[in-house]
Amino acid sequence: MFRAAFALLPALALVSGCGQGAPAVNVTDAVVRLPAVQGNPGAAYFTLRANRTPMRLLGVSSPQVQRIELHESEMAGGRMRMGQMEDNSFTAEGVKVFEEGGPHAMLFGIDPAVHAGGTVRITFDFDNAPDVTMDVPVETAGGTGGQGH
Repeated sequence: MFRAAFALLPALALVSGCGQGAPAVNVTDAVVRLPAVQGNPGAAYFTLRANRTPMRLLGVSSPQVQRIELHESEMAGGRMRMGQMEDNSFTAEGVKVFEEGGPHAMLFGIDPAVHAGGTVRITFDFDNAPDVTMDVPVETAGGTGGQGH
């Protein structure tokens, strides 16, 4: 029995070490941008930082939004093109930025009660880390916090 306890010590050290330091992934600089025309899709922008292992963003959800899709924008033949995001992975110690003109989250069916200056509760779902849920500030289509509609 004493030997069994000693055999478990290295495993316990690994498990306890997982809780130390930075979380596996950080979500920063998050903002929701409302559409210029109510009823159209809005967008969310944010920065992801992996702190230990390669990571993949599986999806983004919110109780205040019917559907959220990960998209990317790129120039093709002199025109800006947008479509479903194909590569939503980032490396250990890596950063993935979701921004205007690049990867972003499209928000379809935003609750009409959501207004500039408020927040939207968003959950980020990762393949290799616990979900991250946060209240994200809401801006107008022009990028200001403003006072509601």
